[in-house]
Amino acid sequence: MSQSAPVSHDAAVATSSMRLDLWLWAARFYKTRSLARHAIETGKVEIGGQRPKASRAVRAGDLLSVSRAEETFEVTVVGLSDSRGSASVAQQLYVESEDSRLRREHERANRAAQRTGYCAPETRPDKRARRLIRALGDIDAL
Repeated sequence: MSQSAPVSHDAAVATSSMRLDLWLWAARFYKTRSLARHAIETGKVEIGGQRPKASRAVRAGDLLSVSRAEETFEVTVVGLSDSRGSASVAQQLYVESEDSRLRREHERANRAAQRTGYCAPETRPDKRARRLIRALGDIDAL
């Protein structure tokens, strides 16, 4: 009976932490482990405000800041998984803070608002419009 206790303890220790790049891949923040490792090495991932290495151990309760494209996620690690599952399974591995979620939604709305001012023309410019466009390039042509 005493032999089974250390084995189960070792199994619990083995699953209580895992590599950061593997966790980011399993939690679907990055498509491949090499992309996750590159993001860690370039400073796009922080644990507790510090830049980690790709091999750093992640445990439940760790606070991560993950920058991806124009978005920054601030998450708390809730679960560990060394296999990549569906998106619904991956979302159970972390909890995003409410401030982070609201900030991302606000920034996304700002980016969408900046794009709304542009309206592509429906047709090619006619002869008069081409002359005006050319005149904009040469102020003396007016």
